[in-house]
Order: sequence, then C-alpha cells, then structure tokens
Amino acid sequence: MVADLVGRQLATLTSAPDDVLVIDLADLGGQLLEWGNTNVKQLKAIVLGAQALVVASPTYKASYTGLLKTFLDQFERDELEGLTTIAVMTGASPAHSLVVETQLKPVLVEIGASLPTRGVYLAGSQIDDPGPHLAEWYTMARRPLERIVWQ
Repeated sequence: MVADLVGRQLATLTSAPDDVLVIDLADLGGQLLEWGNTNVKQLKAIVLGAQALVVASPTYKASYTGLLKTFLDQFERDELEGLTTIAVMTGASPAHSLVVETQLKPVLVEIGASLPTRGVYLAGSQIDDPGPHLAEWYTMARRPLERIVWQ
C-alpha cells in the first residue's frame, strides 16, 4: 500500500499521471529463479520502459527481501540508465530506518537508478496510516522531483 501511494504521488509529475502499475514479486515466486523466464523478462521490460520507478520492500533481517534481490539481479550494471527511482521500505521499528539508505539505495545505484530524494521508511503504526508521513516526505521530495525533465 505504501509503495502504491508513493507511486501515485510520483506519477502526478509524469506525462501519464493515471498510469501506475504495481508489480508484486510474490506473484512470480520460483519464476524469479528461472533465468530467462518469460514472465520475469516481461516485467523487466516494463521496468525499463517506465518513466519513473518505486522499489519497495519490507525490512527483512536488516535488509530487503530475497525476492527483491533476485529480481534486481536480473538487471545489468547501469541498465536502468538513470531512471528516476524512489526507494521505499517498511519495518517494525524506527531503529531500522537507515536500511533504505544503506541497503536498498546502493544496489539501485549499481543497476543505474537515479535516486534524487531520500528514501521512504515507515515503521509500526505509520504503515497503518501512511498519509501524514508520506505527505511530509513529499513536501521535501517534490522540488527535486519537479526539477527532473519528464519525457
């Protein structure tokens, strides 16, 4: 839900503000382990053709999930070619709030994402009522995002 809300906010700045697609990697399951799987290749092509990207994961063992790691491993170094990306993570405790900056963002940069803002991290009750917290994030993130020239 948090990723969807961030994606919809980000989409308002693109040329297709109503065009938001959510990819749930859990739906792929073991297909992610089949290198060259048709469904995974199709989703990768969708990502590569996007105007903007939100990558989200719950915190799992002080990092992001293995499902996300396996999907991101499908991308070559710099393959995202500067695609504007927002990193989003959730967790049980604010104690892990740096996980989005120290774990998720570096791998996204390695595969070529451009991350013009701080990541989003919500914990505990913030996940149940993300509106105020995402509004606060967007207040800070909007200006850097608006500076990007959307095609």
